[in-house]
Amino acid sequence: MTYIAVCGPGRASEQETAWAEDVGREIARAGAVLVCGGLGGVMDAAARGARDEGGTVVGILPGETRAGASPHLTVALPTDMGEARNVLVVRAADAVIAIAGQFGTLSEIALALKMGKPVVGLATWKLARPGRKEEALPQVKSPEEAVAAALELAGHEAPSPAPSRRSTVERDPKRRRHHGRHH
Repeated sequence: MTYIAVCGPGRASEQETAWAEDVGREIARAGAVLVCGGLGGVMDAAARGARDEGGTVVGILPGETRAGASPHLTVALPTDMGEARNVLVVRAADAVIAIAGQFGTLSEIALALKMGKPVVGLATWKLARPGRKEEALPQVKSPEEAVAAALELAGHEAPSPAPSRRSTVERDPKRRRHHGRHH
């Protein structure tokens, strides 16, 4: 199972919210688990998108209770760690998608890169070092591109549909012959 963290501002614009919701949907459609900070803005919108598609959403909360958590979380984990919970969000992920964001998002980007986790940016921070551009943070133009890139960087393989019982019986002559008999 692949885990993709989505980070971004707790107070998001309409555009950022729409992107986050689409990112959440795409993560769920791919069969991956969405991890986020569990509160409002981009986190809530991504959680809503994933849950609308039947996906699993893990929220790693900054407070000591679940108060204020997105209602779209499958699992809400209070940490009482404040912003330090960003380490846990990133550590839990195989790849990170950063959507827009403020300094909290920048901290998650930096932590992920420090941990060797791939990060994909959608209208987020651009990194540079004196005299050269940093290539560690590929920028994409759409939610679909963000999720596709994150899944690829995480080494995700799309889940193959499980064969139905009927198709297994039809393909396995021995099974068909013994179907219904008990030894």
